[in-house]
Amino acid sequence: MHELPFSEACERNREPILEVLESLLPAEGCVLEIGSCTGQHVVFFAPAFPGLSWQPSDRPEYLPGLKARVSLQGTTAILPPLELDVLKTWPSRRYDAVYSANTAHIMGWPAVEAMFSGVGKVLRAGGVFCLYGPFRNRDGSMSESNKRFDRSLRERDPSMGIRDLVSLEKLAASTQLSFIARNLLPANNQLLVFERLSESQDD
Repeated sequence: MHELPFSEACERNREPILEVLESLLPAEGCVLEIGSCTGQHVVFFAPAFPGLSWQPSDRPEYLPGLKARVSLQGTTAILPPLELDVLKTWPSRRYDAVYSANTAHIMGWPAVEAMFSGVGKVLRAGGVFCLYGPFRNRDGSMSESNKRFDRSLRERDPSMGIRDLVSLEKLAASTQLSFIARNLLPANNQLLVFERLSESQDD
């Protein structure tokens, strides 16, 4: 059996995130998780939402570990993990909600743009896109710990970095998404919530 990948951060943040998601996600439908990585979030969240099915996804290099965790710890509510690179082909179906954690700051900006564009296409009207991670405030400010983290990211790869809320709001508006809420969570992280607007020709 493939050794299960593990993230200490996922273990720490899963309960505060779940507490917020419980007030945001629909009672029924299917949730797409972008960048499921170790799978720790999806196997923890799924039992809390009996009316939802979950579609974990990630890039090819993360799929073996993700599949191993889902196979061992998952439930029938978790669908087989899907290969998804935001810069490439997206699923053809629609989802009732989309969730992603700690992805925007490790993607280059073109990939962030691609993620929002893809979400705008696969999310049903009225559905929410919940994006978790560290973000700059509207005035550009960050906590000292996030400033250090941002510097370390940019030293590792200049295309990485903590994204600012204003830029994400503008990006969302260009992809049929509307920013509706910001939830402050432990360790200077936030869960941003965007809603898919209705388009009469699609929805």
